[in-house]
Amino acid sequence: MLQKAYRLAQKTDFNKVYRHGKSAANRHFVLYVLPNQKTEHFRLGISVSKKVGGAVVRNRVKRLIKEIVRLQLAPRIAPHHDLVIVVRKAALDLDFHEMSKSLAHVFNRGKILLKTDKSFSRQDRV
Repeated sequence: MLQKAYRLAQKTDFNKVYRHGKSAANRHFVLYVLPNQKTEHFRLGISVSKKVGGAVVRNRVKRLIKEIVRLQLAPRIAPHHDLVIVVRKAALDLDFHEMSKSLAHVFNRGKILLKTDKSFSRQDRV
């Protein structure tokens, strides 16, 4: 689970990212990115519409995304950014590995991943 400091929670923060941020998308996700110099790390918010499914389905998708970000993407995400991931209905058909690849793809399209070597230790994870 992502630490509290790494999460967007306020509606005003989400709206600011939607209004002023840049977007990148693929079939499964839309990523909004807004630079934020007030934080020393990134902050992540996840939005899953009721059209995607019931509460159990929506919460499962959010948990999967948080784990993928925490385990695989967090060390490579550029600091000083607010991010919002909007989940599309097509993402429900993905397993963990496919979802991971799709998220990495949309993060690359959003130009938010740092170019580093692929080896990092467990201590670097959020």
